[in-house]
Amino acid sequence: MIVVIGSINMDLVLNVPRYPLPGETLAGGRFRTIPGGKGANQAVACARIGGDSTKVAMIACIGDDPFGSELRTALRSNKIDDSHVSTIVGKPSGVASILVDSSGQNSIVLAGGANDSLSPEHIDAGLNLIQQAHIVVLQLESPLATIRHAIKLAHRLGKTIVLNPAPAKVLETDLLNQVEYLIPNEVEAAMLAGLDINNLDKNFIAESAARKLRAAGSANVLVTLGEKGVYADLRSKSFHSSAQPVVAVDTTAAGDTFIGGFVASLARGCNEGDAIACGQRAAALSVARVGAQTSIPYYHELEY
Repeated sequence: MIVVIGSINMDLVLNVPRYPLPGETLAGGRFRTIPGGKGANQAVACARIGGDSTKVAMIACIGDDPFGSELRTALRSNKIDDSHVSTIVGKPSGVASILVDSSGQNSIVLAGGANDSLSPEHIDAGLNLIQQAHIVVLQLESPLATIRHAIKLAHRLGKTIVLNPAPAKVLETDLLNQVEYLIPNEVEAAMLAGLDINNLDKNFIAESAARKLRAAGSANVLVTLGEKGVYADLRSKSFHSSAQPVVAVDTTAAGDTFIGGFVASLARGCNEGDAIACGQRAAALSVARVGAQTSIPYYHELEY
């Protein structure tokens, strides 16, 4: 089983020809509401790419509003165990306001809503799920105290912990020591490593950041680089894996899709190199589609 602990949002997606300037009103294009949130996206990616043989569960919070009902339905439609997705009375569900420009790049602003209510008590209530899990996946769109508690519990139980440190926050060494796979993007990796991007050779930012994060205690670091691929600094070796060429329509949830493909492959017993390749194939398919969960491919769509 894979247990994902993290955020569930409703994405409010608006296509724009370009990002507006400060104070500017800009005519946009199509508007959609699409289930998202880093936690839910990664859970859906794990479930779809893992196939029928992979059981996925979430520990999370939603609001007692129409968005909350839609978000729960989206989880169930992907056969994700939502028994520990709590509805918080009096709280709205989390939302993400997303602008997608003509090149497919996105700009995102979050309102945490019920996600901010995820507490250590919710983690303890989901102990039975964590005990059954082989892999526990987390992000940083939930309260950091809760993430620390969950990582400590999962580590004590001997689980493989995957942490996507997004949005980037300062993380202490003892927390990194408990994480088996740390998966930031290039900017997040540099921020976590305390590197000044402006004073680094841009060709070596990922390598420098990964090396420093490994020295700080992370067992394995995968730095996602978008169209430039993935830089992996693992216990066994370090290497760069190029991305598959693709015409990007919308990059929303590409990183989440990579993580889901990587984790689902590990859960099936694949080695790290094959798991990275699976995640990259899945991410390449996702950026050619629109939206977060609407863009995530299924197992049968990937060529193995």
